Amino acid sequence: MLLDDPDHTIGGPVAVSPDGRRVACILDRRTTADRSPEPRCVVVPLAGGTPRDVAPGWDRWVTALAWTPDGTALVVAADDAGRAPLHRVDLATGTVTRLTVDHGAYSDPVVAPDGTAVYALRHAVDAPPVSVRLDPHTPDQRPVPLPAPAAYRRDEAAEPSTDGSGRRCASVPSPGPLPGTLTEVTADAADGTPLRAWLVLPRAAAAQEPAPLLLWVHGGPLSSWNGWHWRWNPWVMAAHGYAVLLPDPALSTGYGSAFVARGWGRWGAEPYTDLMTVTDAALRLPEIDATRTAAMGGSFGGYMANWIAGHTDRFAAIVTHASLWALDQFAPTTDHPDFWLREMTPAMRAEHSPHRHAGAITTPMLVIHGDRDFRVPIGEALRLWWDLVARHDGPPETVPHRFLYFPDENHWVLRPAHAQLWYATVLGFLDHHVRGARWQIPDLLS
Repeated sequence: MLLDDPDHTIGGPVAVSPDGRRVACILDRRTTADRSPEPRCVVVPLAGGTPRDVAPGWDRWVTALAWTPDGTALVVAADDAGRAPLHRVDLATGTVTRLTVDHGAYSDPVVAPDGTAVYALRHAVDAPPVSVRLDPHTPDQRPVPLPAPAAYRRDEAAEPSTDGSGRRCASVPSPGPLPGTLTEVTADAADGTPLRAWLVLPRAAAAQEPAPLLLWVHGGPLSSWNGWHWRWNPWVMAAHGYAVLLPDPALSTGYGSAFVARGWGRWGAEPYTDLMTVTDAALRLPEIDATRTAAMGGSFGGYMANWIAGHTDRFAAIVTHASLWALDQFAPTTDHPDFWLREMTPAMRAEHSPHRHAGAITTPMLVIHGDRDFRVPIGEALRLWWDLVARHDGPPETVPHRFLYFPDENHWVLRPAHAQLWYATVLGFLDHHVRGARWQIPDLLS
């Protein structure tokens, strides 16, 4: 037994040193109702001993790691302000050197046997994953793309710069020309905390022809909008003329442990107000039509969509996928109740459960759920649907809400045909309520 600390959990990524004497892993303090996670990368002697923090004071959470061949350093990836750069951590000094300067998200680092190169996967909000090569010693460098099935493109807009440096990535992989551009939106929360979001703008968006805005909340909640998603792809929405706002509210990773703690056990407080603050900032842009807006999210993002529905009528439509609705029901029925019940005390569930505000919902909602979802069981969607339709006082045909049910999907919609159906239904629902188009059941369903 190398580590057995009842106040912490030990998990991956895990890697044994080249000399077989040490192991690197993640040591995370055990959460409570008022204590959020605080994972640290540590090295432990395989002969037994005390774990040593490899980078004391570095307030970022390591998501991937690899040893250098000489065992003197680790190459790690960690979320950081909407990116996930690669870093080199010197084990003798604890010095952390950022190796990548671009806005990419890196994973799966592998150091060459002779220590002269690091290979990794790079992706970004605007680029799918591709293998790249970097020098393990040079700070703030550009990756060298390796041969890949997809063609590469040069695109100045693909590398947004907010620091005035004007630095751009030479080339990024692309499944084809992107139907828009990527930029960032920043704002300050009421408590002074800096906030930021990615903003995808369709090509046609301009002051003369502003685009409708779709607020898209990420899941997790310990997560960040920093990479490419085939399932949660804002470029599909941009191709249909929507601007897509991808914010990182309280509880998001890449902004330090205090940023997570701001929302811990307070899901309906700072995470919600952060989202509204960043949305307000985006709506002030001339390319955005502030009169045509919608909100959407899945999992925790679906929780936030439900919370938004019960606390504001500012959006014309809301899409909630695999969402948490009644926290008193969710916490003991999910597939990982031990984790959630440590945060979701009776007081937290009473104060921050969206179902308690069902009577205030006036916004049309599209509810989506898979019957084989064990992370957020189908009962959440069934109860949400009943709470919506039971409060409708008109004829059944005038119910503004819709329910897309997948009998054989889980927390994620994985089958390609079902993904097509998902996007077609979401876009049809948004077009109907945001743009005034006629509602019709997607052809894929009929």
